[in-house]
Amino acid sequence: MGIKNYFTLTLLILLLQACKKESKEIKVLDKEQESVVKLSSNRPDLNLSILLDLSDRINPDKYPDAAMEFYLRDLGYINSIAESFEVHLRNKRTLKINDQIQLYIDPEPADKKLNKKLEDLKLKFTRDNATKDKILSVSDAYDSIPKFIYEAAILDDAYVGSDVWRFFKNKVNDFCIEENHRNILVLLTDGYIYHKNTLLEEEHLTSYLTPQTVKSFRLNSSKWEEKITGGKYGFIPANKNLEDLEVLVLGINPDPKNPYEEDVIFKYWQDWFQAMGVENYEIKQALLPSDMKGIIQEFIWGE
Repeated sequence: MGIKNYFTLTLLILLLQACKKESKEIKVLDKEQESVVKLSSNRPDLNLSILLDLSDRINPDKYPDAAMEFYLRDLGYINSIAESFEVHLRNKRTLKINDQIQLYIDPEPADKKLNKKLEDLKLKFTRDNATKDKILSVSDAYDSIPKFIYEAAILDDAYVGSDVWRFFKNKVNDFCIEENHRNILVLLTDGYIYHKNTLLEEEHLTSYLTPQTVKSFRLNSSKWEEKITGGKYGFIPANKNLEDLEVLVLGINPDPKNPYEEDVIFKYWQDWFQAMGVENYEIKQALLPSDMKGIIQEFIWGE
């Protein structure tokens, strides 16, 4: 072998070794990028529910927003919820996995195809089926199906309201509370409650809240809190003894014409949860999904 050929062969071997080393480094890097946020492995069993308010608040024509349409914000929140659930599962010991996630609309849609898609979002994980691929499929399902639901609702353009009050009265115990689980309900709403079939009044307590309600009760002045407290304004309690349920409300979007509207909405919800025995709850404005992500993670990952 000539000297020239020897050096050529040596150079080729060194080049192949360098490529092999680089390939190994890339694989290690990919594995690091795939690594999960580290949480305590001794995590509680999680029963995570999402309730969508598909009222006209999601209508981009009626309530446009230059920064991001409100239905797209919802979809971003749902994505963060699903990803947080995945991370929760991947931090648990396989033998201890007994967790579930589901999504609800109230009233239930009459469309059979839509109901089938909602059924596909009821995902239960145990040690028998909690494979990595199945766990990672959660965010895929909670990305494509909610997008279909929102787009269908907007296209249909027949908003009858969302019966949040009746959901808490008749369904939350059966749908959202499991024994020996940490039960979390994430509610996506602008803070107003209205459904044409649930318009109850008990003096100054109601089963609904709209901008018109706030105006008619004259809760649009600096004395709004004094009036709510003294006149006992608020939501009619729809349930009681809900201490086993934790609630995260996302998307509060008050009427901008009243500078005290947001304060009134927060007060209504806070008093309502306390009257129903909900001990751990948070209520958040309609932030951009990137700003809401950490709030969602902190709430779901808390123990």
